[in-house]
Amino acid sequence: MKHLLKMMDLSTEEITEILNLADQLKYELKHGIPHNHLAGKTLGMIFEKASTRTRVSFETGMYQLGGNALFLSSSELQIGRGEPVQDTARVLSRYIDGIMIRTFAQEEVENLAEYGDIPIINGLTDLSHPCQVLADLMTIREYKNKLDGLKMCYIGDGNNMANSLTVGCLKMGMDVTLACPEGYYPAQSTLDFAKQFPNFKIVNDPVEAAKDADVLFTDVWASMGQESEAEKRRIAFKGYQINDEVMAVAKPDAMVQHCLPAHREEEITTKVFEQHAKEIFDEAENRLHAQKAVMVLLMGEKD
Repeated sequence: MKHLLKMMDLSTEEITEILNLADQLKYELKHGIPHNHLAGKTLGMIFEKASTRTRVSFETGMYQLGGNALFLSSSELQIGRGEPVQDTARVLSRYIDGIMIRTFAQEEVENLAEYGDIPIINGLTDLSHPCQVLADLMTIREYKNKLDGLKMCYIGDGNNMANSLTVGCLKMGMDVTLACPEGYYPAQSTLDFAKQFPNFKIVNDPVEAAKDADVLFTDVWASMGQESEAEKRRIAFKGYQINDEVMAVAKPDAMVQHCLPAHREEEITTKVFEQHAKEIFDEAENRLHAQKAVMVLLMGEKD
């Protein structure tokens, strides 16, 4: 693994390696065991999309690993004034040890990896959100003690979360059912990958999708950059909600996950959110541990 660009690039073995190291680093942090694996290393964090969890978890993670993180807003970089991403990649490769970028186009992340000489981590694009899904898989495994054979249900927009969850869960042996309205399906590349798996299904009925689910996911109806579509999407996604009706057909011990921020009473009811708040905020915490594992594997000293 040279970069983390999207879930599609990771093998089952690489995902497992990340999750195992994340578990170890979480244990060490909780027990005060030093793990300065990135002492003297610097991560540059490029933000073209705003963030709470991504910035804080990466910056804190680098500090806990003994390294340093630089917040690089696109408004403060020449990349925001028209410098080609290829040139930014070449320059930053001379100064720092890795780049995390949170942006719109997947192509920008891929170009950084192609032209730079340091590891690139996708902090989020419109296509993919691999760091979040690694944290999600970590959390499911913590609660269920396995991934293989579990059923994941996703209800809502076929966005970057749907893309990455579908790929990640299928690679880890999970059954995957998505409930998305017509016109809001995942990317074609995701559907092409998923159709080779007999344990993948996409439907239009959230209740049908949730039947016998071990874990249910959802996300906001209008993601960052889609604010102008908010009213149109409220109409299209009416009923695509995790609520009591949906939970009633899932397994009695089903868990609920949300990448946050949550719009209560839209994609999830307040009641269900609060009933599963511990799982959801454990998931948010695990962004820290999963990303630390990624950084150590990509930026640490190789044996």
